[in-house]
Amino acid sequence: MYEDQTFENILERMLDRVPDGIDKREGSIIYDALAPAAAELSQMYVELDLNANLRFPDTASGEYLDRSIAWSGVKRKLASKAQLRGLFYSGSGDLLDIPIGSRFSLGELNYVTVERMSAGNFRMECETAGSEGNRHFGSLIPIDYITDLGRGELTELLVAGEDTEEDSALYERYQEKVSRPITSGNRFQYELWAREITGVGRARAFPEWAGPGTVKVVLLDNEMRAPAVPIVEAVQQYIDPTQDGMGEGAAPIGSVTTVVGATEIPINISVKVTLATGATLEEVKEQLERGAAEYFRDLAFTDPLIRYTRIQGIILGIPPVIDYSDLLVNGGAMNIEIGMDDVAVLGTVTVT
Repeated sequence: MYEDQTFENILERMLDRVPDGIDKREGSIIYDALAPAAAELSQMYVELDLNANLRFPDTASGEYLDRSIAWSGVKRKLASKAQLRGLFYSGSGDLLDIPIGSRFSLGELNYVTVERMSAGNFRMECETAGSEGNRHFGSLIPIDYITDLGRGELTELLVAGEDTEEDSALYERYQEKVSRPITSGNRFQYELWAREITGVGRARAFPEWAGPGTVKVVLLDNEMRAPAVPIVEAVQQYIDPTQDGMGEGAAPIGSVTTVVGATEIPINISVKVTLATGATLEEVKEQLERGAAEYFRDLAFTDPLIRYTRIQGIILGIPPVIDYSDLLVNGGAMNIEIGMDDVAVLGTVTVT
């Protein structure tokens, strides 16, 4: 918008306003007096351009994106805390019950006991919100003294923690709401309801899947994989907790909604490659896995066809690969079609 408002153009206009009889050469008094003002004005125009972009959803970011779409009712999903299974044993090796609220540390993260699941078996919540709490397992160090505690450990992820929703995902949800005819409990509205729950990346609704008045909503998480059971349950509780058509949730009266996670379809890839000097099979395999996984994420709930030629393109796009042969995708050399409620995920990758 202000591309022509450069330091040079501004200074030239300012000097043009000075009578010709005055020395305006670089280094003169008048030049040195005007140059700092021109520099500040050019910077002001840069800031004006940035501020203009922050007013519109397609160019805004961070809190400005939140503010620019606030009118639509779409809000950014905040980070959530991971919940994990903790097992605790006495000094003699027996399972030990510990007080609710007991705090432990593992590495740089702290965890608190929030629920007893069975003897010595507790639900632990990471005190730090976000996905970092999903990654650590092993021995816990007690922060508070607990009588007869021999050891404790985190053994299993129960509910994945989610990071604060990224700008791209928030803008996608906003676009979905303003560009689709979402009203009166139509298919798009069910998908929007599902995506309002933290941990849901995409959703697809199937009207009358088991007869009149029934709706099935299939979910993907933020990694475009089948979501954890607690996420599915949270969406079910929000849309239709009773599943009896009484309208106790967001779904209208008469609608019976079933929420499920997508079925993962593993895509196995094997290929023989000719490598450049100095390259390794492990390097090629790693790049192929990364490229294929990204391709499958892009396809999730948007295109049901895994294209053989796209896999070929990924292989040829790996710099150390000179040529390839014997490419098989799920044992064949053809496209693979997956169901509308399925999602393709990377299976085994074999590179020889």
